[in-house]
Amino acid sequence: MEEEATPFRRILLIAILIGIISGFGSLLFFEGLEISIHFVAKVVLGYNLPLEGLNAQEIASWSPPIHIWLILPVITLGGLLSGILVYSLAPEAAGHGTDAAIKAFHGDGKVRWRIPILKAVTSIITISTGGSAGREGPTAQIAAGFGSIAADLLHMGPRDRRLAIATGIGAGIGTIFMAPLGGAILAAEILYTRDFESEAILPAFLASIIGYSIFGSFKGFDPVFSTEDIVWNVGQIPFFLLLGAACAAVGMLYIWSFYRSTSYFTDLFARHGIPPHIKPMTGAFLVGLTVILLAYISPQGLMLGLGSMGTGYGFVQLGLYAMMPLSVLIFLPFAKILTTSLTIGSGGSGGVFAPGLAVGGALGGAVGTILHLLIPELVPMASVPAFVVVGMIALFGAVSNAPIAVMIMVVEMTGNFSLLVPAMGAVAIASVLTGERTIYPEQVSTKAHSGAHRGEYLVEILQEINVGDVMVHNDKIISVTPDESCKNVLSLIHRTEHTGFPVLENGFLIGIVTINDIRSATKNGVPSVRDCMSERLICITPGQNLEDALDLMIDNDIHHLPVVDPTSHSTMVGYITTTDIMKAYSRRMQEIGGAQ
Repeated sequence: MEEEATPFRRILLIAILIGIISGFGSLLFFEGLEISIHFVAKVVLGYNLPLEGLNAQEIASWSPPIHIWLILPVITLGGLLSGILVYSLAPEAAGHGTDAAIKAFHGDGKVRWRIPILKAVTSIITISTGGSAGREGPTAQIAAGFGSIAADLLHMGPRDRRLAIATGIGAGIGTIFMAPLGGAILAAEILYTRDFESEAILPAFLASIIGYSIFGSFKGFDPVFSTEDIVWNVGQIPFFLLLGAACAAVGMLYIWSFYRSTSYFTDLFARHGIPPHIKPMTGAFLVGLTVILLAYISPQGLMLGLGSMGTGYGFVQLGLYAMMPLSVLIFLPFAKILTTSLTIGSGGSGGVFAPGLAVGGALGGAVGTILHLLIPELVPMASVPAFVVVGMIALFGAVSNAPIAVMIMVVEMTGNFSLLVPAMGAVAIASVLTGERTIYPEQVSTKAHSGAHRGEYLVEILQEINVGDVMVHNDKIISVTPDESCKNVLSLIHRTEHTGFPVLENGFLIGIVTINDIRSATKNGVPSVRDCMSERLICITPGQNLEDALDLMIDNDIHHLPVVDPTSHSTMVGYITTTDIMKAYSRRMQEIGGAQ
């Protein structure tokens, strides 16, 4: 049995280890990514790309690639290198790293040594060559992976190992985004669609602070995005709520497109027996082709194509300075969804967090700009950046099922805590409309569905299963009549090893007879079932759940219940026993374990 509670010193040790790992791991990854992006963009493509964090004067000097045509071979080569590394050394490193870390948490909590390093290298290749992916997935997997490995080296149990993974997810993402508070909350929120891993919050707070301090000591403590004074007013609240609804619609498209792309590439390569090593190259080629085609349509098409590459943060920064044409803002969310689905859906390495923020930011910028053109007196141009920030929060907060964490993270990334009020309204609307749809397929609904908490939630699992799904139906029930002799019923008990039978007369339930009733009757010379059966019927209906059934059995000290029609308690439709309930519980636990 796993340890009952994690001692304080172990929580402290895990938090310190994860904080150091996330700080230096994020720093090394970030430096490697910056060097690689600089080489590919400036040296190879002649591209002075816009970067997040620059002021308005600095970012205004960005310019498109001199060698546009080189985008296609560069991104295709990046996909090929990434695919060969991943599928030769560790296929589980394909796709987005945060989801892999979530899967490890709900599973056995173990991560192979090579995964974090391989994920970092392949993500640098993917992002720097133009693949549409984010840097949060790799840092989450680096911190979570090395945290799991450290827990193993320290001979910690499965519970501590999983805690290290959850803490690592939050600390890694919080560190790379300079958002320690949001990252810590993300550690508890990102694992489920309708629950929190509360035990991870405190160690994640400490780990995020340590990681943030280490990273910031080398890279500075400025927010990720630079913003000028953002203006909004209470009269704009209805428009922010409208933006939340728009974010829900586009967010669901993001989820659908991502899943469809992943499924399509997997099925296509499996069906034709094509080596998966070239799968990321195929997706990368299609991304490059899309960008080239857009570039030759018009200058706005070129900007749209470039904005759909990489993390997209530089173009979010342009949006925050209102430096993007409306035509680009309108189409960029859909272009970014397409390129992200092709990049990561084909097995390319990287995260879905950054592209999700870019999609939401562009959508918010489009909505804000349109409102400014229609009603400038209510939405002045100075308010458009507020819609960019709120769009980022609402869209990705909804599709990640982590609205609280994402809301806090984005305001930390932009340094605009005044936007919490409109953000709360927008993300609430978006989350309600999106429901439990998620961009992270390894999320589970609640702790009761997690392998990490297997065996802790008997009641919750029994509440999920209806009696009608488990009961033995009428055609398989062995019943007796009231006029049957007790001697015959005793023989029936010996043959079937059943401990009780329903008593039916003309097809209607009139009583229950048990092994104790029959033994007492034969001992006292009682001739028929009618004279010894119990007429006090304790019944249940098909629509009730297994917890209701088990409660009735325990309260009445019985091991079986007739299942009756809810409109007529004399019409039996099935039968259920304690054995049926335990078998159903066991099957459900196996399903939960097998899904992890």
